[in-house]
Amino acid sequence: MADENPTTQAGATSGGTSSTGAAPGVTTKPSEPVDDLVATKHHLKVGRRTLDYTATSGRVVLRDEVYEDGTFTGFKAKAEMSVTSYVLDVADPAEAAARPITFAFNGGPGSSSVWLHLGLFGPRRVLMGDAGELLPPPYGLADNPESLLAVSDLVFIDPVSTGYSRTVEGTKPESFHGYQGDIESVAELIRIWTSRHKRWMSPKFVAGESYGTLRGAALVEHLQARHGMYVNGLILISSVLDVSSIDFENQRNDRAHALYLPTYAAIAHYHGKLGRRSLKSVLAEAEEYAARDYPWVLSRGDRLTRKERSAAVRKLAGLTGLTEEYIDRAELRIEHWRFFGELLREQRRTVGRLDGRFTGPAASAIAENMDADPSHDVIAGPYAAAFNHYVRDELGYENDLPYEQISRRVHPWSFKDFEGRPVDVTPKLERAMRQNPHLKVHVAYGYYDGATPHFAAEDVLAHLQIPEELRANIEHAYYEAGHMTYVHEPSRIQQSKDIAAFVTRSSGR
Repeated sequence: MADENPTTQAGATSGGTSSTGAAPGVTTKPSEPVDDLVATKHHLKVGRRTLDYTATSGRVVLRDEVYEDGTFTGFKAKAEMSVTSYVLDVADPAEAAARPITFAFNGGPGSSSVWLHLGLFGPRRVLMGDAGELLPPPYGLADNPESLLAVSDLVFIDPVSTGYSRTVEGTKPESFHGYQGDIESVAELIRIWTSRHKRWMSPKFVAGESYGTLRGAALVEHLQARHGMYVNGLILISSVLDVSSIDFENQRNDRAHALYLPTYAAIAHYHGKLGRRSLKSVLAEAEEYAARDYPWVLSRGDRLTRKERSAAVRKLAGLTGLTEEYIDRAELRIEHWRFFGELLREQRRTVGRLDGRFTGPAASAIAENMDADPSHDVIAGPYAAAFNHYVRDELGYENDLPYEQISRRVHPWSFKDFEGRPVDVTPKLERAMRQNPHLKVHVAYGYYDGATPHFAAEDVLAHLQIPEELRANIEHAYYEAGHMTYVHEPSRIQQSKDIAAFVTRSSGR
């Protein structure tokens, strides 16, 4: 909790860009935006330690260098990006500079950083319950003694058009709503923050979740290539680096059907569809079939004999909990949205995509796909309530803009850099690891994650083109949880330990 009143930094009023006063009917140029950061003092009890820290929340202005006819003419503001940082109060400057710093964001595209902020890493966390034990509104907020702050300072970043981040008045945001513009703006914020806080000599980590893993892998390469900022570690939570590995849009792409199978098996097992077997044995069988026989079956087309097809139908039904009739009608190919609607159809319920442990009532018992993701439905409210309270009442930052938890304004998202080929950033990660052989990678998987399935992420990482000795730089962690692994309390506690250990090991100190 805050120990003293908040103070506004940089001499700006909290709330962002302001307009100059003018007589009615007179058009004026908007005033130049300035940072509107608010700092507050807090403490957190972690075991027998008490962490005293400074939280700073608000918006930082990004500017372009302007050249006219090759002549530098100054800087032009282009965006105001919202950020919340937590820095441990350390008296010794050398000790402060030696502390690791973790830059974290979520995905989408279009997601704010609220999920990692108040779900896993931050010093305060959401209380919402879990599958089967959900709390009612208005939910709760509590100290997080497992916070990564114990071993690393933290910076949470909201990409443009998410959170409170916006382009400046009179400009269009489309240039930020795409792969390259997004990476460049997040990298620029990281560079500015690092420079202003004199942290170039600190161990640095980048942490992303979901699309944030795609951003994170490309961002690490960009930081190294553009700014010479080498990082110690990359944390990938619910990873997707090659979108073709989970792409059902291409009807001829059988890869996703095979790579999703172990996730279907895990979810079916959770809901009692596979008998009394252990999750471990179910996953082992599903992964073995998905790695070898299932791709061969799908590749055969009408060359499968009747006996081979019947055997495949039985096998898939036994692993997914779906009926043999459904598997046969689906031509042995189970699309993920259809699976979520089909598994519990007889109960008129759907299972979650983000987290297959959650269920919700189906809008229609005969619909081909579920109408909404019940796992997102139960997660969105608690995080919105918690952040909107926390940022004002505890961090002291006021802004009348809506905090865009998940923004639809970023769509259509531009992948023009990948025109004519799959969206795949593995070459960026490969380059970053070859360039910086000290770069360590931590990958976290949730077995019930129907958005970025663990077996697909494993497959992508197994095909990285890196020297054999660099493969030891990649570590894997698995949790009986969904896309937001930290919603499951035992997973949250274990994951906090795992990532703190990774940061400590990889800091090079």
